[in-house]
Amino acid sequence: MNIDTPLALLGNLTPRTFMQRYWQRKPLVIRQAIPDFKPSLSMAEIKQLARRDEVESRLIWRDGDSWKMKNGPFNRLPAARGDNWTLLAQSVDLHDDATAELMHRFRFISDARLDDAMISIASDGGGVGPHFDSYDVFLLQAHGQRRWRISSQKDLALTPGLPLKILENFRAEHEYTLNPGDMLYLPPHIAHDGVAIGDCMTISIGFRAPSLATLAQGMLDAASDQIMAGLDDGRSAQASGVLPGPSLRNTFHDAGAPATATPAYLPDALVTAACKAAQKIHFNETLATRFLGQWLTELSPQAYFEPSSPHIDLRSDTPPGRLQLDRCTRLMYRKRQLFINGEALALPASKALRELADARSLRLDPRRRNSLSHDEQAVLTGWLQEGWLHHIDD
Repeated sequence: MNIDTPLALLGNLTPRTFMQRYWQRKPLVIRQAIPDFKPSLSMAEIKQLARRDEVESRLIWRDGDSWKMKNGPFNRLPAARGDNWTLLAQSVDLHDDATAELMHRFRFISDARLDDAMISIASDGGGVGPHFDSYDVFLLQAHGQRRWRISSQKDLALTPGLPLKILENFRAEHEYTLNPGDMLYLPPHIAHDGVAIGDCMTISIGFRAPSLATLAQGMLDAASDQIMAGLDDGRSAQASGVLPGPSLRNTFHDAGAPATATPAYLPDALVTAACKAAQKIHFNETLATRFLGQWLTELSPQAYFEPSSPHIDLRSDTPPGRLQLDRCTRLMYRKRQLFINGEALALPASKALRELADARSLRLDPRRRNSLSHDEQAVLTGWLQEGWLHHIDD
């Protein structure tokens, strides 16, 4: 993607300009971001998704002044003619190729931030109440109309005693009615309330926003895992981010310690040894890359793979066409490190594999196959057999 080419998706802004002016800064209404947009799934098909065990879904409705919520899967859903209900289907990109392709149109933002595509359908008056999100979101109107009221208010106190996070004192500052193809971008902590006008479908492209506490805990867990696995010795020090040396592998010893008349007192030597052991760990770029690469490519529990080319072996075959990552596959890299579906690969991130990660597709012809190393051919063949990768005839 050329980040300096204007996109209708961004109101004819370039991705570079959008990221500089709006991303995590201020809302943006984009009229006809996708002209004449038609959703790939009907409202009836979204209801069918919500009946499936592997699809995370929620039903939200109002009963007088009270908000109600129920988690799926659902055997029964409200009648289409009923008012004030909303059905949410999470991570539809894992279940529908066209929705995944729609989500990938937003890859001018790093895959490390891109999360999922949620689809909500609603009857007249349906919504989830005034609330705020802690992450960025693009709200694409797919069917019918939705009226959005938004506010940059600082008071984000929630109404107590509800199953939903509803703002207690919502004060709208702007109001917009979105038609199919229109889109609203909201940065984190912008209060908003969307209400369906008649039957309505909205597609939400959401982004990951891990807390700093989550990142710190992940680093600690990664260091702990590597130490417990014995990766703190000299052989694996560079890969693990842990200093070499035998001290972390040895047990605490205190030969010559005096007898004590205060046995409940925590020994100074043990406290000092614990501090010195922790100082042996380097929380560096290598450790962070490994933790983030595995965590951010970790598969959703709803991910499902079905091999479409189980008999292709790139070590001997060169079928014409291209290799295409499955919609559920997450492939990322940093420098020479390569990560796929929660795994860190020993295979370095070559130019071809980086191209596959960035484009999610790789042209395959005899010249390209011959340029791949034997290890690359073997790895790609394995991904084909797992269903992580598919061969597409052009």
